[in-house]
Amino acid sequence: QVQFVESGGGLVQPGGSLRLSCAASGRIFSIYAMGWYRQSPGKQRELVAAIGSGGSTNYVDSVKGRFTISRDNAKNTVHLQMNSLKVEDTAVYYCRAGVGLQISFPVGSWGQGTQVTVSS
Repeated sequence: QVQFVESGGGLVQPGGSLRLSCAASGRIFSIYAMGWYRQSPGKQRELVAAIGSGGSTNYVDSVKGRFTISRDNAKNTVHLQMNSLKVEDTAVYYCRAGVGLQISFPVGSWGQGTQVTVSS
């Protein structure tokens, strides 16, 4: 069973930066695409960034140019560098593995997530 542990969240002012990390268990990490999701109160969880096994990436329009996803297959980790943060980026952020940049057929289970709060 693949499991995910997210970290790196916190409180930051608008315009600030954070770098999230996700550690995944399991030797099959490198064959899957990885995605970062977020969920804020009253809203559905949304996929904001994904990276394929070969390094291709995809972002939701609202974070393009501000967020960068990367992965380290040797360490079974995926990161999300978030710059120019906005109040509307406030959410709990999760990672997940799956097939393709839409993270289809997701594997494992949701971790606890990491809270990102953007506020002045």
